[in-house]
Amino acid sequence: MIIRQISVRGRVQGVGFRDALQREARRFGVTGWVRNRADGSVEAVLQGSPEAVEKIIDWARRGPPAALVAAVRTSPPATEFDRSYPSFEFWPTT
Repeated sequence: MIIRQISVRGRVQGVGFRDALQREARRFGVTGWVRNRADGSVEAVLQGSPEAVEKIIDWARRGPPAALVAAVRTSPPATEFDRSYPSFEFWPTT
């Protein structure tokens, strides 16, 4: 199991990005969360097998059809997010 935090920039809000990311995560058995950020980006924490997490990160580089992804930043999780997640959830905008 690995855990990664991602930040996705571009036209990623108002295009179904969070819903689609949640579907992809559940399809590959990845847990964690996704939320919009006030700066217009989407942030997520992904936890699962290295292969599954990489598939979600690859998907995030494209996003759903209406998205226009400019950049995806991947990092180890911030300390407060480095824990076990039982499912994949929506978190409130921050």
